[in-house]
Amino acid sequence: MRIIVCIKQVPGTAQVEIDEKTGVLKRDGVASKMNPFDLFAIESALRLKALYGGTVTVLTMGPPQAEKVIREAFMMGADDGFILSDRKFGGADVLATSYTLSQGIRKIGKFDLIVCGKQTTDGDTAQVGAELAEFLAIPHIASVTKFLDLVAEKSIDLEADIPLYSLAVRLRMPCLVTVEKGIFEPRLPSFRRKLSTADRPIQYFSLKDLEDTDEKHYGLNGSPTQVKRIFPPEKISVNERWEGGGDELSERLYRLLHDKKFLCGVR
Repeated sequence: MRIIVCIKQVPGTAQVEIDEKTGVLKRDGVASKMNPFDLFAIESALRLKALYGGTVTVLTMGPPQAEKVIREAFMMGADDGFILSDRKFGGADVLATSYTLSQGIRKIGKFDLIVCGKQTTDGDTAQVGAELAEFLAIPHIASVTKFLDLVAEKSIDLEADIPLYSLAVRLRMPCLVTVEKGIFEPRLPSFRRKLSTADRPIQYFSLKDLEDTDEKHYGLNGSPTQVKRIFPPEKISVNERWEGGGDELSERLYRLLHDKKFLCGVR
């Protein structure tokens, strides 16, 4: 089974500068980490590989520093990695991001299954997986909670969590799934694998390497949605020390929560 996992490097802190002109995050030089939801996607792919054989390829889009998350995936057990990196990809919304990833996957070649995390912590849209599948014209389903069985190496049975129901689904491969947090417990990166994969090559794709080289389809140019204003949340830190008896303190606590709309109605 040839599995591709889409991963992303996200800011490791909330203190990220914003480009006032474009309204996008300034990612260069910012402390970053693997998107937490993608750890579950990698673990899912590695467990499928252990059951059915094959390879696990990781793909990301970002600046050269995104190599860090590819190396982390290698330390977990991924076989090879690719980075879509070009200034022309910068500032992409979910649609342009999905299209760029689809072009990268077409460049990589044949696959049976694409696994994505539920969403990213910097965007929280949960749209890229479905849009990527649409660009590739393959079946897909979101919120997968369990992989059940591989059917004759042509289809895969799985379970997905939708509002109010748990849905059993059979998807014909090639297909795409996004997995829920908690589907498996992600393994820790291995120091032994870090040493053994230190020299493993990572392949970079720029715009000129893709099938579609029209700049209008990528980055800000290919993004139909534009951010008008973005700003970090205001930090409010107020500390109070209360003293008194149980009845008095419980009454004060109730009044505080009620006034701040955390509690509604009459006691």
